[in-house]
Amino acid sequence: MSKVATLVLLAGGVFLAAVPRAIAQGNGNSPGIAQVVALDECDPTTFNAALGADECKNVAFGFSTTLANVAAGAEAGTPDPGWDYEPDTLTINQGTVVSAVNQGGEPHTFTEVKAFGNGFVPPLNPGSATSAIPECAGGFGSVAVAKTRILQGSHLDITGLSKGKHLFQCCIHPWMRMEVDVK
Repeated sequence: MSKVATLVLLAGGVFLAAVPRAIAQGNGNSPGIAQVVALDECDPTTFNAALGADECKNVAFGFSTTLANVAAGAEAGTPDPGWDYEPDTLTINQGTVVSAVNQGGEPHTFTEVKAFGNGFVPPLNPGSATSAIPECAGGFGSVAVAKTRILQGSHLDITGLSKGKHLFQCCIHPWMRMEVDVK
């Protein structure tokens, strides 16, 4: 490749890399965007064998957790720390859009809850508790829960948050939790 072609490709890459940042910061006429990333390290072999093809579309970097290890840790109350939202806490101005992006291999939810608690998959609750908190009750059979699902590689935008503290958790993996403080 010629030096000119290489420079054009590099300049284009730098331009494109800057575009998301400019969009995320807004221009004063539109709300800002704060990104939250859902992460997990599912092992495709064990998850897909037990839960069905394409349940786990692993995008982790060389490390993965088996289904048995995820379930055992969750039941014991010591869930895998690689399954979480980043950041754990977020402070935003009112009007800011919170965009929850699933960069993990498993489906997740980003569900606003009054208080953190159990999800709708009993083996993933501490002690395999069967009762889900009200916001997670019914699983994906509940329209309210289904609307908060974020599939692998997709995102969910949360708008209109009032001033104050808002709690979000995954109704599948209930140890995935975060707090959003709106100023």
